[in-house]
Order: sequence, then structure tokens, then C-alpha cells
Amino acid sequence: MYAVTLALHNLLRWAVLALGLWAVLRAVLGWARASAWSLLDRKAGLFFTIAFDIQFLLGLLLYFAFGPLARAALSDFGAAMASVNLRFFALDHPLEMLAAVVLAHLGSALSRKASQDKARHRRAAIFYTFSLAAVLLAIPWSRPLVPALG
Repeated sequence: MYAVTLALHNLLRWAVLALGLWAVLRAVLGWARASAWSLLDRKAGLFFTIAFDIQFLLGLLLYFAFGPLARAALSDFGAAMASVNLRFFALDHPLEMLAAVVLAHLGSALSRKASQDKARHRRAAIFYTFSLAAVLLAIPWSRPLVPALG
């Protein structure tokens, strides 16, 4: 199960990145152009958060059920903090991704609650941008970019 879950987690990052970029671009352009908030704007944020939620759930499975790195780190947390690789997967990556998921959901929720279209786009642009930036910082770029080819 570990190999399958890890492969899905690695592949889904591309969907999260693409959908996050789409949501950010729609929000920034809508804000800059002062355009009306559309169903497509809403769907961009919705698809981004849904893909991210699935990605986060796969990450939780890797962390708590299947992942040998997390298991090794949790068995001796003090020693894991001394190892750059173990610390990244035991602490840095999960916390940064949790923050990114929260930011994506805040962008979605706060943009829905805004009463004016410009405010909707502005809120979505700010929160989706911060979420996408956190994702880009937290991705383990040393892993194969396409798992089947790595």
C-alpha cells in the first residue's frame, strides 16, 4: 500500500499545482480587471481545494499508516530532528502543507462571504497565492518529478 499511496501522492501534486495556479490566475486577473465573480472563478477555487484535500488525506495516510520515514521519525523524535531528511518529512513538510491547506480553504470561504466581486477576487488572490507559495516551498523537489520515470 505504501508504494501505491506514495505514487498517487507524488502524481497528485501536479494536479494541485496546476489547479492552484489556475485559481490564482483567475483571482488575480479578476481583481486587476475588476471583473464579475463567475461560476468558473468559484470552480477554480473549489477544484483547487478538493484536489488539495485529497492530497492531504493521502499524506496523512503516508504519515500515520504506511510511511517508513514518519514511523522512523516518530519512534525517536529527538534523533529525527538531527537528520535533515527525517525532520523534513516528520515535521516541516506536514506542517507547511497543513498551513497551505488552511490558507486554500480560507481563500475559498472568505471569497464566498465577500459581498462585492472585487473583494472576492482580492481575497481569493491573496489566500490562494500564499497557499500555492507554501506548497511550492514544502514540496520535496529531490523526489522524482514523475514517479514512474524516477
